[in-house]
This record gives sequence, C-alpha cells and structure tokens, in this order.
Amino acid sequence: MRAYYFDNIPGDQRLPHDYVPSRPVSNATLSAINVKYWTIPVVDHEPKIDALAKEQGYKNRDLINVSKEGMGEIYEQKLKTFFEEHMHEDEEIRYVLSGSGFFDVRETPTDEWIRLAVEPGDLLVIPAGIYHRFTLDERNKIQAMRLFQDEPKWIPHNRSDETEVNPHRVDYLRSIGVGA
Repeated sequence: MRAYYFDNIPGDQRLPHDYVPSRPVSNATLSAINVKYWTIPVVDHEPKIDALAKEQGYKNRDLINVSKEGMGEIYEQKLKTFFEEHMHEDEEIRYVLSGSGFFDVRETPTDEWIRLAVEPGDLLVIPAGIYHRFTLDERNKIQAMRLFQDEPKWIPHNRSDETEVNPHRVDYLRSIGVGA
C-alpha cells in the first residue's frame, strides 16, 4: 500500500491525484489516525487471514467484486456512493484479492485527504468514525474480502453536522487525542 496526500486538483477521481513532487504519508501518521494495514501475499492467504481474523475478533466475511461485470446496472451509482465522504459506526476492513483502487481518509485535525493506493495483498482497517471514501483506479475493478466484527453491514453516514456529534465519531476523535 502506498500512502500520500491527495492533491485536490479537479478531475477524474480514478487518477492517482498525487502532488508533484509527491507528499508521502508516514506509517507514524497513519498510526496517529488509527488506520492499520498489513501486507499478506494473496498466494496461500487463507491461514494468515484466518489467524488475523481470530486475533482481531473478525467473525464474518464476504467477497465484493467492484466492477461493471460484478455489479451490473448498479455499478455507476455504487461508485458515486462509495466516493461520497462518509463514516461508519464499525471498522471497515478490506483485504484486496485482485485489482486495485484508492481509499481516501481524512487526516484530523488538518482535514487533508490521505490517499491509500491498495493492490492485491493489502489488508486495510479504517476505524469507525473516520471520514473516508473509496474509488477504483483506471483499471476499473477490484475484488476484496470484507471482514466484519459482527454481522455484515455497511451503513454509510455522509459527513454532516449530525455526524460530527455521532457517538462513534466523538469516540474516534477522542481515541486520536482530538476533542474533549
């Protein structure tokens, strides 16, 4: 996984949007905002994913195929939904099996976007309460395993005044040392 600051230049969201020169984001910065990741080679990944799932308490999983072929008629609308800035009340855990894409997370307190370029073998954990979004890259496809602590659910809460006082958002901010 490669992490860097998003350049905020208008244009196709599927392009890298990397500053020139690039502004890489350190592991320490990701750790400070509670974003976690592992690299687990896809070949023979099952035992390693099982062990990590047990260690982290991830009880359920499924597969998602984000592509025109995998999603059919809802593909374009889903991509728009995924790219709207939102948060979840649960961690978002994704292990990339094939393809590639970008997760963007908001750095607090700067409010800058950090772009996380993911590819096969990357396992990413986005904490509950952090603002983020997802898009494919120019290859237009990704297959990922989604892991869940409890029953599978994916409820986005788009950024608003209401999400700012959501208990999961408030807990997230406290966990990174921001707020009361």
